[in-house]
This record gives sequence, C-alpha cells and structure tokens, in this order.
Amino acid sequence: MEDELREQAATAEGEEAMARSEELWETMTLNIGPSHPATHGTLHLVVELEGEVMKKVTPKIGYLHRGCEKLAENLTYHQFIPYTDRLNYLSPPASNFAYVVAVEKLLGIEAPPRAQYMRVILAELSRIADHLVWLGCTGIDLGALTLFLWTFRMRERIYEIFENVTGQRMHTAWTRIGGMPGDLPDGFKDQVTEFVNTFPGEVDEYERLVTSNRIWVERNKGIAVVSREDAISYGLTGPPVRGSGVEYDLRRSRPYSMYPELDFEIPIGANGDAYDRFLVRVEEMRQSTQIVRQAIEKIPEGPVIVGDYHVAIPPKQAVYNEMEALIYHFKFYMSGIQPPTGEIYEAIEAPNGELGFYIISHGSGKPYRLKIRSPSFANYSCFPQVMQGGMVSDFVAAMSSFNIIAGELDR
Repeated sequence: MEDELREQAATAEGEEAMARSEELWETMTLNIGPSHPATHGTLHLVVELEGEVMKKVTPKIGYLHRGCEKLAENLTYHQFIPYTDRLNYLSPPASNFAYVVAVEKLLGIEAPPRAQYMRVILAELSRIADHLVWLGCTGIDLGALTLFLWTFRMRERIYEIFENVTGQRMHTAWTRIGGMPGDLPDGFKDQVTEFVNTFPGEVDEYERLVTSNRIWVERNKGIAVVSREDAISYGLTGPPVRGSGVEYDLRRSRPYSMYPELDFEIPIGANGDAYDRFLVRVEEMRQSTQIVRQAIEKIPEGPVIVGDYHVAIPPKQAVYNEMEALIYHFKFYMSGIQPPTGEIYEAIEAPNGELGFYIISHGSGKPYRLKIRSPSFANYSCFPQVMQGGMVSDFVAAMSSFNIIAGELDR
C-alpha cells in the first residue's frame, strides 16, 4: 500500500513539473525599451509572449522622473514657469499656458484680451508642431522615412516663428502670470499668415502619401482598439478619447480664454484604433490652422499684461524713476506674488489631452502643494488591456498611436 502511494505521489509531482515546464516553454518574457528606437529611450514595457501574441504587458515608468511637483514647492510661482517647458517638450507654449491660467484662477485675475489671443496662437501652433513630430516619428517607426522629412520641414517653420517671438526655439518659457512678457515683434502677422496659407497643402500631401497606402493602413487598422466605454473608464483625453468616438475637448466642453470667440470643429473617430487616432490628429492640424488664422485677424490692440504691480513687474522706466515702482520691483523678485489661501484646479486642452494643475496656496510666495494632471499618464494606463492579445509585430504601431511623452508621464 505504501509503495502504491509513493508511486502516485511521484506521478503527480511529475505531471505538475511537466505542466510547469510546458508553461515556461510556451511563454517568454521580452523587455521592450527603454533602449529601443520606438520607445525613445524613456519607456519600458515588460511583455509576456506566447509565440508572437502578447499575453500580458506591464509598463514601467520613471526613467525621466525629475520631481517637478516637489520642486515647485521650493520655487516662486514665476520661477516654476520654465519647468513647465520640460513637461511636454514638444509643445512648451501649451504647458506654459496651462500653468499660468491655473495661477491666475488662484489670484482671481484675467490676462488682457491681446495677451489671451497671443497665448491661443502660440498654443495652437505648438499643437501643430506636436502632431507633426508625432506623425513624423510614427513614420520612422513604421518605415515611412519620407513622411518624417516632410513633417519636420514644417515643424522647423513653426520653430522659426517661436524664435522670432520668444528668442528661443524649443523651451520658450515666454508666458507670464497675468499676461505675456512682451508684445509681438514686427512682421509676426505676415510670418504666421504665410504659414497658415501654406500648411493646409502640406497636410494634403501627408494624407496622399499614407492615408490610403496599403502598408500604412494594414499596420494601423484594427490595432490597439479602445472602445468608447473603456476610453471613458480609463480617463483618456485628447486624440485617444476622440479617436474612440467621445467628443470631449476642453476648448468646447469647458471653454476658456478666447476659444469661445473662434470657430472650429472637434474631429472624432468611430473605431478607436490606431488608424482613427491618426485621422483625428491630421484633422486637428487643419482645425488648429483655422484657429490661428482667425486669431491673427481678431487680435486686438492693447496691453499684454495686467497693470497690477502685485502680479506683474513695473516697467523699467518706472522702476528707474519712481520709488513705489522700485519697491514693487524689489518685492516681486524677493518674495514673488502671494496668492490668497485656497486651492484650485484648472486645465486646458493640450496636444495630448487634458493638462491640468492643482495648486494649494497657504498665502506665501511659493505653492504649498502642486499636482500636475498630465494626459500621457492617464492615456498610458490603458496599455495593459489594449495590448493584451495583440501581436508583438503590432506593438510599435500601437505605442506610436498614443504619443506618450515621457516628460509629462513621469514629471
């Protein structure tokens, strides 16, 4: 009897060991990134493969974490503006815009109309630049080198406009709490008008190149599908949620700045796949061009920053000649602006979705707490579900379609 029991136990252990062996044989763990061209050196995903099918995808974040939110607690409200450039480094003016309107809400002030139009123009140009980089890099990822060269040519034109206005091509840091640091340079209107007249024809060329291209369609159609319900459940925003058929855009859903004065459409998709997200971004570039065209025509004359010296520094001429202006100048740089005690949340429609700032003030010259609601972080959260069951060969197209920017993902 004892021998029979031992034999049964040995058989059971052998079967269990065989099952474990088969399981290990059938699956393989693959690290994609961070040192991979399609993950841009900052994204890391651990993928469990069964053959060529992704059974499980686990994102690992933090490769570009710089502690921006904690740094904000040790900086004055104005000193933090350059740090917002480093969130979505493809479209710094939009990140500047989001931060300053949050602080202005905390202060209970509004920038002058001219300054608000300037912000809208720069934000929409940065949206176009962001989408151009996304489209060009997606082209590289999927083997369409020509698309990369064409899109970066027009992105260069936008950076020339930024340089003309701000003196910087990429990290502009040009927006200020209460308005803008200076007026538009001579020739700005002509430069922007020439761009908006040329750019729609360029977008048509992009579409002729890839929209009906068999390789492009097969690499994107039906890939990384996010249903309308899942998009809402995961809190997706920007092109990913609109690609799933949800008409959610803060410029329309919760209008801010000068957007209520401008006429534009919100493009949405139907299938929620990588191809729809591509179509949404392409149409958004056209709509942003129309917004810039209208804003450049409607921009009024007037001041570009509020006249309250508790918020904005006095003009240099006044500082040199008036004691009160000199005192305000000194206080501004030594203590910074001091919003009242309270807490607020304010957000804008950034190129990748809802970019918001939650700020707690205790009445000092520095934020007590600052939390950034970055669109890439929320959009990235759906990857384990979206990728599951897909082919590893489709991974790059799926990843590219969400345009995850590590600067705002990690913060």
